[in-house]
Amino acid sequence: MSHILNIKTAGIPLKQAEKALIMIHGRGGSAQDILSLSQHLNVKDYALLAPQALNHTWYPYSFIAPVDQNEPWLSSALEMVEETVKAATDAGIKPENIYFFGFSQGACLTLEFLARNAQKLGGAVAIIGGVIGDKINRDHYKGDFAATPVLLATSNPDFHVPVERVYATANILREMNAEVTEKVYANFGHSINQEEMELANSVIFK
Repeated sequence: MSHILNIKTAGIPLKQAEKALIMIHGRGGSAQDILSLSQHLNVKDYALLAPQALNHTWYPYSFIAPVDQNEPWLSSALEMVEETVKAATDAGIKPENIYFFGFSQGACLTLEFLARNAQKLGGAVAIIGGVIGDKINRDHYKGDFAATPVLLATSNPDFHVPVERVYATANILREMNAEVTEKVYANFGHSINQEEMELANSVIFK
């Protein structure tokens, strides 16, 4: 099975915007859910794009399951992110004006996509996520972020995402020249807090 491209939009119309924010929802969530979080972010003048996963799930198993167990869903999901980026660039938005926001399974998908396609971007926020796979395959990750700011925020412990994978992901992104900010909340639980949104505004959406 594979996903069908279904991008929900909000904010400034793509053809009129100079900046775009791509928002990737978590397992069981929806494009509309994640778009609604934008009201807490300094993105009034952005086009907002959120692809919708088929059956509300980007891939069936844990992000730290062996990669082949999550195929062909994972490859299809990465393609959906790529198509969403293409929608922005086709509208004339430069990569350095494209931003990302992902939560949980959506944060994992966002980070995996970015690490595989590193370039100078506007910035990225990944709340409770890390790169994908039972083992990290560093060979998959190529490119140079050229000082793109990235915020990684998480809870420790988190039932789905071990904090060790968040730290390992931060190290990989730094090796690829991202400006990484990490924030770990003790026992916060699997959700997004107001402080994370404020941090996203101060670090990414300045």
